[in-house]
Amino acid sequence: MQVQVRQQPSFAVARLMLAPGEPARVESGAMMATSYGVQVESRAQGGIMKGLGRAVLGGESFFISTYTAPQNGGWVDVAANLPGDIQVVELDGRVGWCVTRGCWLASSHAIQTETKWGGFKNLFGGEGGFLTHAAGQGQLVVACYGALETITLQPGEVVTIDTGHVVAYADTVQYQIRKVSSGIIQSMKSGEGLVFDFAGPGQVMTQTRNPSSLIGWILSHVPSR
Repeated sequence: MQVQVRQQPSFAVARLMLAPGEPARVESGAMMATSYGVQVESRAQGGIMKGLGRAVLGGESFFISTYTAPQNGGWVDVAANLPGDIQVVELDGRVGWCVTRGCWLASSHAIQTETKWGGFKNLFGGEGGFLTHAAGQGQLVVACYGALETITLQPGEVVTIDTGHVVAYADTVQYQIRKVSSGIIQSMKSGEGLVFDFAGPGQVMTQTRNPSSLIGWILSHVPSR
C-alpha cells in the first residue's frame, strides 16, 4: 500500500493506493470514495468482544472495514470526521505506536491493532483512557483536529502536553499522566485538567485543536429548556 495525502493541512484526504488483490483496513465510515471494483467487507476485528472493546473502551467504531483492490489494482480515499491534517507513520515491525481516541483512520493489512489501557485520564479528563495500539510493518494513517505537529524527543528529554492535544506516540516513549495543577480550584482557574509527561527517546504527535473543547463550546451554545 502507498498513501498519497492531499488537501493539507486543513481538510486532508488520504488516498490508499492498493496493488492487485491487496487489502487495507479503514475506520468504519471514513471512506470518501473508491475506484471502481474495490470490494468492501465490514466486521468486528478479532471477534465481537474485541469489537466491543474498540467501541466502548477505545472510542472507535465497532466494525472495521476491509477494502480489497480488484485484479488491476485500485484506490480508496479516506477522511476524518473533524477538519484537520493527516499523517502517515511508517511502521518498521520493531516499534509500535499508540493512537489516541478517534485518531486512527486506516492502516496496511499487515498492521495489527488492539485496544490498550492508557491510564486513568478516562476517569478525570474526559478524553478516554483506552488507546489503539498499532504494531507490525507497513503504513499507519492517523488524523487530527487542526494542524498536526511532531515532537522528536532525545533520550531523557521531557515535554508536557495536554491530554486532549495528543494524537499518537511511539512505544519507545515513556509517559505518566498527572493533574496540571494541585487542587480543584487551581484546575478550574487554569482551565486545564490532566496532562501527559513524555520522556524520550521517541516521537509524539500533537494536534493544535482539542475535540473536547469543541464539544464543550457547542454545548454552551445549545439553548437549554
